Amino acid sequence: METRTARTLVFDVPGWPGHDAGQHVDVKLTADDGYSAQRSYSIASVPNSSRVELTVQAASGGEVSPYLVHDMRPGDELALRGPIGGWLRWIADLEEPVLLVAGGAGIVPLMAMLRQRNHAGSSAPFHLVYSARTPDHLFYANELHSIGQNVSGVIIDRLYSRSGLPDDPRPAGHLRPADIPEANSTAHGAPRVYVCGPSEFVEHATQILAGRGHLPAAVRTERFGPSGG
Repeated sequence: METRTARTLVFDVPGWPGHDAGQHVDVKLTADDGYSAQRSYSIASVPNSSRVELTVQAASGGEVSPYLVHDMRPGDELALRGPIGGWLRWIADLEEPVLLVAGGAGIVPLMAMLRQRNHAGSSAPFHLVYSARTPDHLFYANELHSIGQNVSGVIIDRLYSRSGLPDDPRPAGHLRPADIPEANSTAHGAPRVYVCGPSEFVEHATQILAGRGHLPAAVRTERFGPSGG
């Protein structure tokens, strides 16, 4: 369990062809009476493995995500199709700086990029700006803390929109221009930017990015909204 309503599941996928960080899969569940439901979920794990990790947030009233989070047990099976997606991708051959902007569960594909960067030994500068409602809503809290403390070339900023920690220098609130570095703030040139989160968050973040000098061609986004889960 990542939070009270989010869980990371690890699947053995025979014949898995591999994937790139940022891609997703379609998950299909079928009931005994033949009824089926399908949803898309981002891959959280690094490439080059026959195991696929998905971190799923349970959607209120959903058909798929509550089962994955609360009911699925080791040995259970489901149908999985992928990898899918070519837009929100990062590979270790890319050397320019990277800015990751995540809102809530949008951290999942961006976490895959951060993990792949470290797994591949890349020296590309990474800066993650991760906004969650409260500290209790953070995914991968311990891992992010360890990476921020111990991995060279990575900056991790955790922001809270509802309420934060007592000693936080930044008051809780929605994403602000000061939270996003300017496009020319690195010595290595303007970064590639990846933004993922709820639709309103992504819209707000892209407006801030434009105001901070990031060109639209450098910004790749993925957004999600109510879908029945």
